[in-house]
Amino acid sequence: MNKILIRCTIASALGGLLFGYDTVIINGAMLDLVKYFDLTPAIQGWTVSSALVGCILGTILIGKPGDIFGAQRLLQLLAVLFFVSSVGCGLAPTIDAFILFRFIGGLAIGGASVLCPVYISEISPPKHRGLLASTFQLAIVSGILLSLISNYLLLNVGENNWRWMLFSGALPAVAFFIMLFFIRKSPRWLVKKGRTDEARKNIEELSMHEIDTEQTLKEIEESINIENAGKQVNLFKRPYRRIILIGIFVAIFSQLTGIAVVFYYSAQIFSIAGFSSDTSMLQSVILGVTNLIFTLLAMSVIDKVGRKKLLLVGLLGMVTVLGLFGYGLLSGNIGGLWLVALLVAYIAFFASSMGVVIWVLLSEMFPNIIRARGASLGSSANWVVNATLNFFFPVVIGFFGTTQEARQTGMSFAFIFFSAFTFLGFLFVNKYLIETKGKSLEQIEKEVLY
Repeated sequence: MNKILIRCTIASALGGLLFGYDTVIINGAMLDLVKYFDLTPAIQGWTVSSALVGCILGTILIGKPGDIFGAQRLLQLLAVLFFVSSVGCGLAPTIDAFILFRFIGGLAIGGASVLCPVYISEISPPKHRGLLASTFQLAIVSGILLSLISNYLLLNVGENNWRWMLFSGALPAVAFFIMLFFIRKSPRWLVKKGRTDEARKNIEELSMHEIDTEQTLKEIEESINIENAGKQVNLFKRPYRRIILIGIFVAIFSQLTGIAVVFYYSAQIFSIAGFSSDTSMLQSVILGVTNLIFTLLAMSVIDKVGRKKLLLVGLLGMVTVLGLFGYGLLSGNIGGLWLVALLVAYIAFFASSMGVVIWVLLSEMFPNIIRARGASLGSSANWVVNATLNFFFPVVIGFFGTTQEARQTGMSFAFIFFSAFTFLGFLFVNKYLIETKGKSLEQIEKEVLY
């Protein structure tokens, strides 16, 4: 791979790092935010989920401007929104201002979740596409880990440590903005705009003449025609309805495992389980390290083991550890470091299955003519459930009372709920999902439609 291609990929992947960083940075800050602004459980849930509502809108609204202005300009705008959100949250004088800036950050996250992987895919030569596309997921996981480490390091910097935690997101936002000045425009976007000569030049520079430029231009034009035809298709009529519903429910079940709740609230989860603030944040870092390690493991074996098998093993493992965690809190028979071990095992099972597989599936399970719209629907369903669960999690815990014992009871029922729905997800995947390992997109299309 040449330097230009690597530089463009790294610059775009920084959007994934900010995606992971900004969604999870609230984790460590929330412990002090609750005290500083005297938050009720409902406002606490809204403080977290406001960014996720912004994500949903960001994914919906970014498509048309992206087509008009191209990835480079739109990603620079998103970098500015990331910066404004970090600084605004850090300076927020009221909880309303804080929520507003969280929402702005959510718009940036949602936009980046759509534009960055698409841009990487569009600039990548076929033989490098799989590896380069996976860098976006790796960047998200790295961003999550960096935010947890940042929270831990800033935990004892003073009374308003939560402000410094939120300020820290401004640094990668500035780096993202600057690096975007040095990327190439997507050849596919240039072809859409009729700038074929410029597209030809970029294809040659990005591939170092390793591919047939004229054939690539022809394939781009054909794919654009297919995409335009797909815009006229009714997704919820035969023969597409079944595969669309399967994609939506797989995305929903990926969130009903409770993964976002664990990463957004892990410091509070450990605190409710009886650990100190310092210990809770350190244990959250351990979860982040586990997430990174098992994401890399899954990326290395997904084409050998297969998507469906990884999902089934991971889902069954999560059912077990989530159930044990809920039972342990409720009964008091499991405590201390055993609870930490269960959450570490849970993250390992998720990262090595749903964490990587869900995005691969959404990119390949739909027929060519509806792939973009199908993947968008699945992604939107994922964000909607994510936002809903993160709003109601503190509400459910608060419903049982404010004492430590009552909060533990509420949290135990939440984890038992996640275990039950993860088991339903296991049954659903086992019955309805086909294995796509080693099959061409055309073979997959025949299996899902006929």
